[in-house]
Amino acid sequence: MKIPKRLQPLVDDGMIDEVLVQLMSGKEAQVYVVRCGEEVRCAKVFKEAKQRSFKQAVQYQEGRKERNSRRSRAMAKKNRYGQKEQEQAWLNAEVDALYRLASAGVRVPEPHGFVDGVLLMEMISDAEGNVAPRLDEVTLTPEQAETYYAKVIQDVVNMLCAGLIHGDLSEFNVLVDASGPVIIDLPQAVDAAGNNSAAAMLYRDVDNMRNYFGQFAPELLNTEYGREMWALYETGELHPDSKLTGHFDADTHIANVDELMEVIDDAKEEEAERQARMRDDDDDGEIPQPY
Repeated sequence: MKIPKRLQPLVDDGMIDEVLVQLMSGKEAQVYVVRCGEEVRCAKVFKEAKQRSFKQAVQYQEGRKERNSRRSRAMAKKNRYGQKEQEQAWLNAEVDALYRLASAGVRVPEPHGFVDGVLLMEMISDAEGNVAPRLDEVTLTPEQAETYYAKVIQDVVNMLCAGLIHGDLSEFNVLVDASGPVIIDLPQAVDAAGNNSAAAMLYRDVDNMRNYFGQFAPELLNTEYGREMWALYETGELHPDSKLTGHFDADTHIANVDELMEVIDDAKEEEAERQARMRDDDDDGEIPQPY
């Protein structure tokens, strides 16, 4: 096929030997199957910001840490240079997430380089060596649904332990190879500790998976893994080998407002008395002593 303009520099540099076929065109990128020496890989060509329907939402970027202070200041000012750097940071996010999650034991495509907005990565194949189907294209038995759901939940736990939340996880962002589910599409990955919407995004990701697999194994619809794992994460008790139950009992305790106000009033009264004693000591010529 004709070599796309964005892939031509990688062909010229010898990173890609042949463009075989366009695999898909999505809201943020176009994906091609390419040959790199003896290996068949995927080339994900990110669309420019103005062409993407998935915008760089502040909700997703909140909490991401920029190590370069000059770049960070420019991004905060939102000038032309800052917008360019923000765009680059958005594109780099997927590469960083892939390396980070692979190290954490999450099944994601192996990255092989990122040049000029093009991500070269492992092609996920099915048992026959063809491009693996998306999860929404696969009909599952109840047993397969339970097995795949358990695998995805474990991957989400591993992601959270690595400090990340997918943020857009659904049956459209999971491939199925010979070994089971493979999570893809991570440029919007959320910083779990620094994003105020992290919990809500985690719940949505897990609920999307529960509802999909629940079509094939209805008993899965009764699980609450998202809330259970977040509760453990908040208390520092979530680990890759944590044994989840799928059950979560929300705290229904109603706060005693009157009792709380009494505590606040007592604290205010004690502080007022302390300040008064310090003033008296000062008037007597003594040096107030800290408590």
